[in-house]
Amino acid sequence: MINYYLKIWLLMAKNSIYAWMSKKETVAIFLFGKMVRYIFYFGFLYFLVSKSNGILGFSANQALFFTATYTLVDTLGQFFFRSVYTFRQFVVTGDFDLVLTRPINALFRSVAGGPDPIDLITIPPIIAVVVYIGSLLNPTLIGVVYYLILVINALMISLSVHIFILGTGIITLTVDQLVIIFRDFSSMGRFPIDIYKEPLKSVLTFVVPVGIMFTIPAKAILGLVSPIGVLSSVVFGIALFILSLKYWQFALKKYTSASS
Repeated sequence: MINYYLKIWLLMAKNSIYAWMSKKETVAIFLFGKMVRYIFYFGFLYFLVSKSNGILGFSANQALFFTATYTLVDTLGQFFFRSVYTFRQFVVTGDFDLVLTRPINALFRSVAGGPDPIDLITIPPIIAVVVYIGSLLNPTLIGVVYYLILVINALMISLSVHIFILGTGIITLTVDQLVIIFRDFSSMGRFPIDIYKEPLKSVLTFVVPVGIMFTIPAKAILGLVSPIGVLSSVVFGIALFILSLKYWQFALKKYTSASS
């Protein structure tokens, strides 16, 4: 089953790349824009922490690692779940009827049907930056293991949030606005959420789990997350994923076919 869906995903990814390659000028502009944004991310933070001797007790390299982790998780989420951005058009035009009749899982097609090849280009250098900055922090082996587990957990949380958005899109046709709201909240994860005061800090931890997605993985490298903290984060991610699947099933029952 896994091999079957992997082959389907690779085929859809191949088609997406071909579609983008037919618009080379557009790809170049978007790629340039992403690179400029990443440069500003790290440049702004570097000058901020270098002039102030760190941020909230974190050194310059530690602060940069928080931003690097945010960039990695955010980019991977955009790469794998990009088709959520075009889901509303499927529902409005009635093409979602065709998705439901095809011999593949409708949720899989809706959430992972069109990876962004531009992100595929930027992911390797982002990983290189994460590895380089992380190595400057002299992490322990267990810290690295915790980090990898929590990054995977962050992607599962991101998937869950996107599933909630898809389900809401079926019921209300509201997708684009929710994606923008989620991305706005996510951008607050460029810095450790410790810099925010209550109740915003709690909102960014439990309501919109930005802290669990971005801050806790980075803290694991620094040795600031206990085994209980890692386990609690993973349990939260699994519970949110299960809840999102139930919400998706609920939303499908509310779907009204364009042909009905």
